[in-house]
Amino acid sequence: MQYFVTGATGFIGRQLIPLLLARNGEVSVLVRPGSRARFASLRDRQGPAGERLHAVIGDIAEPALGIAGGERERLRGAQVFHLAAIYDLTAPAAETERANITGTHNAVQFANQIGASCLHHVSSIAVAGRYRGRFTEEMFDEGQALDHAYFSTKYEAERIVRDEATVPWRVYRPGMVIGSSETGEADRVDGPYYAFKLIQRLRETFPDWTPLAGPEGGELNLVPVDFVAKAMDHIAHQPGLDGRAFHLVDPAPLSLGDTLNTFCRAAHAPEFALRFDRRMANMIPGDTLKVVADLPAIKRVKKQLLDRFGIPETALAYMDYPATFDASAATAALQGSGVSCPPLRDYAWRIWDYWERHLDPDLPNPRNLRRVLNDRVVVITGASSGIGHAVAQRVAAAGAQVVAVARSLDKLEALKADVEQAGGRCAIYPTDLSEPARCREMIERVNADHGRVDVVVNNAGRSIRRAVLHSLDRFHDFERTMQINYFGAIAVIMAVLPGMRERGDGHIINISSIGAQSYPPRFAAYVASKAALDAFSLCLAPEITADGVAITEIHMPLVRTPMIAPTSIYKYFPTISPEEAAEMVTQAMVTRPHEVSTRLGKFGQVANAVTPGLAQLLMTAAFSALPDSAPKTGEDGERREAPPSVEAYALAQLMRGIHL
Repeated sequence: MQYFVTGATGFIGRQLIPLLLARNGEVSVLVRPGSRARFASLRDRQGPAGERLHAVIGDIAEPALGIAGGERERLRGAQVFHLAAIYDLTAPAAETERANITGTHNAVQFANQIGASCLHHVSSIAVAGRYRGRFTEEMFDEGQALDHAYFSTKYEAERIVRDEATVPWRVYRPGMVIGSSETGEADRVDGPYYAFKLIQRLRETFPDWTPLAGPEGGELNLVPVDFVAKAMDHIAHQPGLDGRAFHLVDPAPLSLGDTLNTFCRAAHAPEFALRFDRRMANMIPGDTLKVVADLPAIKRVKKQLLDRFGIPETALAYMDYPATFDASAATAALQGSGVSCPPLRDYAWRIWDYWERHLDPDLPNPRNLRRVLNDRVVVITGASSGIGHAVAQRVAAAGAQVVAVARSLDKLEALKADVEQAGGRCAIYPTDLSEPARCREMIERVNADHGRVDVVVNNAGRSIRRAVLHSLDRFHDFERTMQINYFGAIAVIMAVLPGMRERGDGHIINISSIGAQSYPPRFAAYVASKAALDAFSLCLAPEITADGVAITEIHMPLVRTPMIAPTSIYKYFPTISPEEAAEMVTQAMVTRPHEVSTRLGKFGQVANAVTPGLAQLLMTAAFSALPDSAPKTGEDGERREAPPSVEAYALAQLMRGIHL
């Protein structure tokens, strides 16, 4: 038997192709000229059966798919499976129309030209639009509201098949397709996946026994992709079913609330024990809720919350999907085949597990880092060594345009050579960041050279380990520390903010310190400068969040960098490497949190707030047990320091990373 498939490398297509090959037929798939590699990958996955898988060069956007005459003759009489479409609620309307409407028109034209034995079209339950009540497989044009481009284009695509096909046709209307019930595998995040990040955050915040309040919602008809492919394959090969539509749906769909709780159980997260129905809003008189919802402040907060969890506003329309779907014809056609839609509770754990290990947009993997940073302009101060040097290499490997800033030209040139040798891009801007005017000039040059600044990492800094009592005649210690750690950082921030706000996107990352949470002695100058930057950022964040600009404070523990090298006692202290610190920074680029801390840093913050006396007692002990830095001695200018005592060493291990 001869088959021809569009969208073969798509989500459903990759499941359907092995089933068609298992019938010992020849399977040809539509391949765009630039997608030969994807076809080769698909063919390789089929093993020996891949020899019967053939590429047909063409394009869904071209009349009759742009397939040459010789290929059309070879495919005459084939069964045509039209799967190519856009299933994304967030896709631009023009793009959705081109794929779903124009693409279907061209596929029907091709099927007519080759005299296909049958045209199998993958539609969707979205054709029901806002129909209220039971929508049967015989129903199509019922005057339903189609208030979204996805609804209207799927409806129009099915209409084209019904009206323009001169060959036999069958239509399949799947529910909301999610990952495989056998493996959990999926290739995109939409539908119920939009709630997964919220569920994950709830799990991280509350014990699993916490009762939460949430929506009840309407029926959310989810179907695993393997069921859809198997059902299509079976129904397509049954006689006497031409000219009919088949609902490939869950016969016992769960409500939105029950669906969320099913995934909460799979994630070991707290469940929504108290659920409210939108119809409760009818109890509130007049347009009170609408008036409140339309308030600019409420709209901004709503947008910020949705953006934070990666939920498109259009997805909220599914909370109260009004139609239910009869699947009598599909059930009858599948009778005795062993193909049925499994209950969500039986495979939800596989869906969750696959998402958390592969699709979670916050995973610090190369794919997510490249998604966030590819072709972005990233300014990194203090890039010549230590944390900045490591961050520059990581973001360059992710496809970013690195803008490296530091005082030392020779070290910047060495970084540039390293980055470019590894295939990355790096521009260098030697700048004295202790002078605010130089900071502004540097950003102006970056904007002129690269067009914008997308991400700033304020990493440049100075640290002084000296007790205040030993600095009574050294006021300049405090001035120069504030000059670079605080004034230099905010000068850079103030220079990049106008462009970020104008574009509605940007990310500012400040490298702060665990000391700003725990207040260790001998670091008054350093900690005060970092605490000032923290306070500045906390005040700034509410002013710019609505403009799409995020600001993140990273409270670093002690890092093994050249900045701590002059204090030789640090070689006895537990530290993290610059590469580990860079991982914290790049993870923040993916997730854009308000703050990043270690557990010890958070403990110090809480201890100072809840039991300040105890926290001070611990720091007093640290001050007494750990010696001052030795003065420079000898002609070489090196410090001669004795190893710390056993008590001091034990205390350093207990307070890991605090002794900056």
